[in-house]
Amino acid sequence: MEIGTYDDRLKLSNGNYESLVHARKPKGIDDKKAYMIGTGIGPLSAACFLIRDAHMDGSKITFLEKLDLPGGSLDGAVQQNLGYVSRGGREMGHHFEVLWGLFSSIPSEEDPSMSILDNLYYTNLDDPNSSNCRITEKQGRRYDNGKFNLGQKYAKELSEFILMKDEDLQDKSIEEIFSDGLRKTDFWIYWRTMFAFEDWHSALEMKLYLNRFIHHTGGLPNLSALQFTRHDQYISIVKPMIKYLEDHDVKFKYGVTVENVEFDITDSKKVAKKIVAKEKNGKSLNIDLTENDLVFITNGSMTEGSGYGTDTEPAPFNKEPSGCWKLWRNIAKQSDDFGNPDKFCTDTEQSNWESCTVTCHDERVPKYIEKITKRSPYGGHVVTGGIVTAKDSGWLMSWTINRQGQYYEQPEKDVAVWVYGLFTDKNGNYIQKPMRDCSGKEITKEWLYHIGVPVNEIDELAESCTAIPVMMPFITSQFMKRSLKDRPFVVPKNAVNFAFLGQFAETLDKPGRDTVFTIEYSGRTAMEAVYVLCGVEKGVPEVYASRYDIRYLLSAASALLDGEKPEVKIPKIAKRKVKKLIKNTDIEDMLKENNII
Repeated sequence: MEIGTYDDRLKLSNGNYESLVHARKPKGIDDKKAYMIGTGIGPLSAACFLIRDAHMDGSKITFLEKLDLPGGSLDGAVQQNLGYVSRGGREMGHHFEVLWGLFSSIPSEEDPSMSILDNLYYTNLDDPNSSNCRITEKQGRRYDNGKFNLGQKYAKELSEFILMKDEDLQDKSIEEIFSDGLRKTDFWIYWRTMFAFEDWHSALEMKLYLNRFIHHTGGLPNLSALQFTRHDQYISIVKPMIKYLEDHDVKFKYGVTVENVEFDITDSKKVAKKIVAKEKNGKSLNIDLTENDLVFITNGSMTEGSGYGTDTEPAPFNKEPSGCWKLWRNIAKQSDDFGNPDKFCTDTEQSNWESCTVTCHDERVPKYIEKITKRSPYGGHVVTGGIVTAKDSGWLMSWTINRQGQYYEQPEKDVAVWVYGLFTDKNGNYIQKPMRDCSGKEITKEWLYHIGVPVNEIDELAESCTAIPVMMPFITSQFMKRSLKDRPFVVPKNAVNFAFLGQFAETLDKPGRDTVFTIEYSGRTAMEAVYVLCGVEKGVPEVYASRYDIRYLLSAASALLDGEKPEVKIPKIAKRKVKKLIKNTDIEDMLKENNII
């Protein structure tokens, strides 16, 4: 059976027959060069695939990056000894087939004798991820009981939802599809805060998520389904990829803003002809292209326009689309096949939220953390295991503490806490201001309030912390309501020498089954782009097919009901007949194993 694709040049595979094969050198690859626009995980992965699988000489690959450092959204840094700042963390699962295959080929930063994948695997094998508390209320008291608490009615509603056709969910919001009752369940608190879904976001993206991670359903209440790197993702993922590329003589040009890519478009082919760019000093940097010059374009960005505050000043809210958005708008004017960027970047009130990296500099605050997590935040082991959400927070605040120290420079007693709020326009509970108007110190005080610090101690303990807030106007722009044509295909129809990468490109599998807001999605777009444009003979691994596996479907049904047997309303005589038909069969065994009967 062939797995469907939107481009005959792409082959999808599963199993290890093709994934373990070393790709042969494609014909004509020595005549090609490549330009990567941006240095996020998509372009970095594409360059690695060009070298590893397309056998391109690394010296023929050039990155054009607007910022002064690589990594895109996978950032993390120390700022002027005030503390640390990260715009977000990355939740990862076992079935990231594209990236795990790539990361098995790249030496890790922490231990170069191991691959990135080896390091991640053994980190999580020796220190398995889990959460002892997902939801709190009333200033740090545990609320959740480790269950979804959906009941028969809302579990049935979810089951019916995941079977809806993608076409029927175009331009529909979650609140248009889900009942009010479902959106008041503990399941929805878990889900919306873990993945940052708002009620007005795309029902289509929600459906894709539910299908993509069916195999993880049972591990979501306690987050045992997740894996995290030992250090911040910049250290554990970006740095080793950069070293791998630099060791292969890849060129990096920083301070370069790409404003447009110009195309020659006919009925039979589309060819990128020129990159229009400027250097930081304002000097033009235009690059003429031939059909042998490959261009990999990051169109749109979740973290474009990020505004950084300080401990004493709020982060600015930069609402005007720029950078990657401006580039995509200029490109989209040239063909309807290049997508609709305005669908994603024109309503920042619906695509923003704010994060804040709080650094605790002594041991007084961590004592309150330990009351909730039941774990010491020191020693380099799992702490929260993922986000903890304050259910009664006006900002719908969540926070997480990954393995400490997250950064090489981090003092032993420092604890770096990542805090975020989905409702930046609402007043806090302790700080009676919208989150977007708050300084790092004020956000710290609101967080201290929700982890149970007595009110009369909050101001004093806040002085022992520093914090850097980051306002991100487009951070969930990839979740905005959309139709199936609003994102361009990774390789558009008849494209000869260019591809789109990242969260705003449509993968070529038919139907598309991967999910945005994951590093795997960026990696998948990269692999598809390289394999199609260069003629790599191997298949790209398909998205893990758990949605088509009856075992996972039954297990998920049981998990959503917290182990309760589903109520199936059929006549008793029909039920007896079905029981007789399946008696002493594998079907009966599977149903019993998953507590369905």
